Amino acid sequence: MSAVFELDKTKLRESFGSASLSYDRVAGLQRTVGINLLQRVAPAQLTGTVVDLGCGTGFLTKSLLDAENVERIVALDIALPMLHAARQKLGDTGRLHYVCGDAESPPLNTNSVDTVVSNLALQWCRDLTAVFCGLHRILKADGELVFSTFGPHTLCELKQAWAAVDDYHHVNEFYRETEIRRCLADAGFKEIAVQSEIYRPVYGSVLALMKELKSMGAHNVSSGRNKRLTTKQEMTSMIEAYPLNDANIEATFEVFIVSARVENND
Repeated sequence: MSAVFELDKTKLRESFGSASLSYDRVAGLQRTVGINLLQRVAPAQLTGTVVDLGCGTGFLTKSLLDAENVERIVALDIALPMLHAARQKLGDTGRLHYVCGDAESPPLNTNSVDTVVSNLALQWCRDLTAVFCGLHRILKADGELVFSTFGPHTLCELKQAWAAVDDYHHVNEFYRETEIRRCLADAGFKEIAVQSEIYRPVYGSVLALMKELKSMGAHNVSSGRNKRLTTKQEMTSMIEAYPLNDANIEATFEVFIVSARVENND
């Protein structure tokens, strides 16, 4: 698998935009991962300008606002409705700036950012090397990038179930650790560290899992997806093929927490 995914960016923007109203009700996994990410970031130690990349409705941004030494916070998201939801929640403060933009070409000045944090957003980017090059550009010397992202074992049960039905890509693909490390190194990052964790939440039904994925905006947006409506029989066959664990419907989410730094040439 290359480090360029065939994602429909228009579909992606629409997907997360339409999910903005339901996101907070169902994004329990994002919050759990975000809390773990904040432990790695240590907001109290942050200074200068911090970017929350793919801020969504502002869960991570709110914690960054509590960091007294942070002078400027940029909440950046590709979906304007997500930014509206974040603004309604957090309001307007002198330190907080909302920016609608693409992570693959962040509309920020070169060498203007001290830290970039991102919680479960970069897996939706098509070209990971382009993303990291853009972030390397905006970060200052010795600046740090800390992010969480899904790994390739994510939703393996759902992939297995759909594979019993047809050959379409019903579930998004996610980057391997080796690809993430290589793309970071190619972009010029140093001191790359990756931690892997597995989460297996339990759902009341396969349909409940799929409804939650859609409510988070995280359903399939690959260009190789089946673009016709799934039939009732196909859906039934997929549900019957979904693997159970002691009669429980679990979904695997593999999460990487990654940190990397821009080299200080002083």
